[in-house]
Amino acid sequence: MRFRPCIDIHGGKVKQIVGSTLSDNVAKSPVTNFETDTPTAHFARMYLRDGLYGGHVIMLGPGNEDAAIQALEAFPGGMHAGGGITPVNAMRYLDAGASHVIVTSFVFKNGGINRDNLDVMVKTTGKRRLVLDLSCKKINGLYYIATDRWQKITTVTINPNTIESLASCCDEFLVHAVDVEGKQQGIDAELVSLLSEISPIPVTYAGGVGSVADLECVYKQGGGRVDATIGSALDIFGGPLSYADVVEWHKKHLS
Repeated sequence: MRFRPCIDIHGGKVKQIVGSTLSDNVAKSPVTNFETDTPTAHFARMYLRDGLYGGHVIMLGPGNEDAAIQALEAFPGGMHAGGGITPVNAMRYLDAGASHVIVTSFVFKNGGINRDNLDVMVKTTGKRRLVLDLSCKKINGLYYIATDRWQKITTVTINPNTIESLASCCDEFLVHAVDVEGKQQGIDAELVSLLSEISPIPVTYAGGVGSVADLECVYKQGGGRVDATIGSALDIFGGPLSYADVVEWHKKHLS
């Protein structure tokens, strides 16, 4: 199991936002846990120093492209890039230093999986440089994939058949638990267990990690097969959890 770091960008700045409060309504501001003028490259260089490969740079809406590029250039080959990725712009981020690009909305369209779009995406990036974001919301006991900054719920559920089919097209999965993301109130243990049981490729879980104990819970529930990311809980983003302690934990559990 690995700790995967993150750099979330909104309005051109590094921020930590409660994902479920994001909206297309420009007059409605999301709930923001943290905001800084510190450049994205600062965080990327810190992750490089600590050997934290496979994290992600997420662009939360338009106007964040330059800030994302700066982070990718500061840690060549070390991070994934996501947020509005399509075949048109994917190579820009890969050429800038992203090891992978993360795709959601381009593939999950009109409530389902657009296989044509998925095929074009795979042809553009290659399977080995593509991550599919399966961020999801639990409804009536099932996990439904959510897109467009988690505002639109598809009819696609996370189940063995879906995972097996999509795993043949990408290198990794990234899964935010929308209901707990950004709240630092504990993880969705059921989702972590499910991912560990059905995913044949690497998967990173995000959502609710607020302590080293929560990391241990991901480790146990995921059988060491599910990686984890942490955002607003870290002290580097204004939270109570020591980044240094998490890095130390990561080194002990690296597999």
